[in-house]
Amino acid sequence: MNKLKGRWMILLSFVFLYGCAQTNILDKVGLTTLVGYDVGTEDKIKTTAVIREVNPEFQSNVEVLSTENDTSKGNRMEANRKLSKKIMVGQMRVILFGEELAKKDLRYYIDTNLENASVSNGIFMAIVEGETETLLKYEYQNIEDIGQHIFRLIEQNVKQEYMISSTLHQIAHDFYSSGKEFAMPIIKRDDELVELSGIALFKGSKMVSTLPAKDSFYVKIVRDTFKVGLYETVLENEDVPSEILQKPANKITVAFDAIQSKREMMLVDADTPTFDLNIKIKSRVLEVYPDINQGDPKSVAALEKEIEKKLSKEIRRVIAHSQEVESDIFGFGEKYRSEVRHAKLTKEKWHKIYKDMKVNVNVDFIILRDGVFE
Repeated sequence: MNKLKGRWMILLSFVFLYGCAQTNILDKVGLTTLVGYDVGTEDKIKTTAVIREVNPEFQSNVEVLSTENDTSKGNRMEANRKLSKKIMVGQMRVILFGEELAKKDLRYYIDTNLENASVSNGIFMAIVEGETETLLKYEYQNIEDIGQHIFRLIEQNVKQEYMISSTLHQIAHDFYSSGKEFAMPIIKRDDELVELSGIALFKGSKMVSTLPAKDSFYVKIVRDTFKVGLYETVLENEDVPSEILQKPANKITVAFDAIQSKREMMLVDADTPTFDLNIKIKSRVLEVYPDINQGDPKSVAALEKEIEKKLSKEIRRVIAHSQEVESDIFGFGEKYRSEVRHAKLTKEKWHKIYKDMKVNVNVDFIILRDGVFE
């Protein structure tokens, strides 16, 4: 009897909780899929939201709405006053920032979204060349939903390891770390297309520089590990091993895929400081142009050696650029903090040390098997 009574109590609790829960019928709400922030007039926040509305016939419509207010919540209220449906942010997938705003300060926007329980920590963040409003309100001939399009653009490039990942969780982790800065992809409109055009480097919460999109490979290989990936590099002039060529050429273009990498960062001198950065890459060479003697192990070994030199040179260049603008997007400072006792490292202290840091880059490139040579 007591057992039956208990079951009834549990059932009634579920009924009670269901009755209290706020329900949001799909045809009565507008789903925000993307939000862009720009500098507004008189220091206000300009927000451009991409909102998907579904009617009772399950046909959807996309609205792109701009508002200006002193706070992001105020912008949401103002947008609500312009729509017939209640705006929800539970389906938001991307947050964009205009270039001018990113150079001023993004601290408020990172904190605001972290504190909003409706915003997922897995949401992507990116910078727009120019204003987000201009990018989002353009009437693209072949893009029906610009919010979903930009989300899929970023997602598929991150999954294929063509671009660094920058979710809210990753950005917040690096922002609040004393020995690392965050970086975000940059997107721009190119006629009727939207493309990933580079990487934004931050010092604290302000954007201080950029790198071209092709450098994402070098940034990722120092920050993280590759599990798949595809990359193309060009060996030019003195980097071309003449003994492996079938005919004279000033350059060799090499494309490799199935990239697997591991990186080891070691602090070898805490005073300077100096790091050894050892990167091991195993990859399949997909294409080589012009032709080389693919059956000769000496030719393959010579190619491996020249690729190692090329990658080391490019990695040193990218690290040197980040030192110049005092943006440690690789996390050398975190390694320093964990190794040096009583370091009491702060971002400001690391910025000064980072400029003079030395890094010995050692790349070990191994060709797993030959692919297509033409």
